[in-house]
This record gives sequence, structure tokens and C-alpha cells, in this order.
Amino acid sequence: MSPATPTGADPATLTATQAARRERVLRAALDLGAEGGYDAVQMRTVAARSEVALGTIYRYFSSKDHLLAAALVTWTNDLERQVARRPPKGKTPSARVGDVLRRATAGMERQPQLTEAVILAISSPDPGAASCQGEVAGAMARVMDRAMPDDLDPEERANAARVLNFVWYGALLGWVNGWTGTDDVGREITRATELILRQFD
Repeated sequence: MSPATPTGADPATLTATQAARRERVLRAALDLGAEGGYDAVQMRTVAARSEVALGTIYRYFSSKDHLLAAALVTWTNDLERQVARRPPKGKTPSARVGDVLRRATAGMERQPQLTEAVILAISSPDPGAASCQGEVAGAMARVMDRAMPDDLDPEERANAARVLNFVWYGALLGWVNGWTGTDDVGREITRATELILRQFD
């Protein structure tokens, strides 16, 4: 079935029942991605796993890449809640920001097939997937903001978070594509946080 709109329904317009159904679809996609990677997430399989009709799924998500990119939004929102419950550790801003980024990466390392699926999807030129990129960046910026100094200028905080977000994403993309290993992701994150934030330590 063709999607109802180019980018699917706006989650803000859904009823509570529709939102719960959409959440089931997202969780099913996350589970399938964790089990078998990008290729395992087929829309019909998601429909069967979530017990949501295929046509209904296409009203929420315009494509497989849109669905997986939205699943990454869910993952980063989960991370944001975890960091709120368990604040960043470290005596300096660079240590604290590095801590939350390494925690994010550690979660992805535990589910490499899911990481491959969501990073490939969020990198897609698909319009639906592209619509999720800002949400992922926003969630990661809020996560890093919790580790920034309270007296740091808001513009400086935003600039640091944006650059570190690009580094984190680029390192993950290199890992997913086989250019680097997981150890390299950690090293790049540590190097970037020290270079950008050590002036505030």
C-alpha cells in the first residue's frame, strides 16, 4: 500500500490509541533490527510483530527508512530519560560530555545489528527519514547539555553540542560501514570532547 502522505502522520495529531499503536510499531522495528539488522526490518514483518495492519503502518511512516529513523528518535529519547535519571559523571565538562556520549555508544555496541539498521536509515535521502534527523540531533543536544557548565553561554553550549553530535554520528557511520572499529568511536569521541571543551575545564 502506498503511504498516505510523503512523510507520514504527524505524531502530535494522533489520539492516545493511535499513539500507542504507533509506539508498538516502533518497538517492533527496534526488536527486529536488533535481531537481524536492516534487512530484517520488513514492513510486513513489522505489521505481524506489532499486530498493526500494514496500511495503518503506512499512515504513520512513509517508508522503511522513515520507520527506522523514527525508531532512532525513540532510542535517543530513551537515552535522554536515562541520563536524566543517572546524571553524567566526571569532574570536568569534557569528562561529563564524554561520559554521556560513551554511554550512548556503549548501548549501540551491545546491539550492533540495530545500530547498523538505524544509522543506515537516518543517513538515507528518504524524506521521511530526513524529517527525523532534527529530532535525533535535538535529543542528543539535550543529553549533552546536561553535562555542560551551567554558566556557559547558551550559544557556546549549542555550538559545542552541534559539533560533537556531528563527530559522534560520523564515528558511528564509519563503524557501521566497516571503516573503523568500535574502539575508534570511543577514541574519536574522547578526542573531540577534549579539543572542544577543555577550555572550560
